[in-house]
Amino acid sequence: MKIPVQIALVAAMAAASAGAMAAGSLQMNSLASSCANCHGTNGVAQPGMESLAGKPKDDLLKKMMDFKSGKKPATIMHQLSKGYTDEQLEQLAAHFAAMPK
Repeated sequence: MKIPVQIALVAAMAAASAGAMAAGSLQMNSLASSCANCHGTNGVAQPGMESLAGKPKDDLLKKMMDFKSGKKPATIMHQLSKGYTDEQLEQLAAHFAAMPK
């Protein structure tokens, strides 16, 4: 009798985990969608703008943190980056770094 209960528990945990991952993916897609206007769909920009896809996470994060602090001058990125928490910027950097170029 314990085996079916354990199987049901494992199945429930897997379903909850999948739901959390889907919610996380939706949240990340929502955060990243604001980048698409300038940096292109999936981080692949049109000529004249910087593509983000496949760039090293640490490089992307440093640039975004420098924009946020005002250390790196920009026309709009310094304003946009201030709308994100440091954790969200780190998540965005990881998101774009994981994408194919």
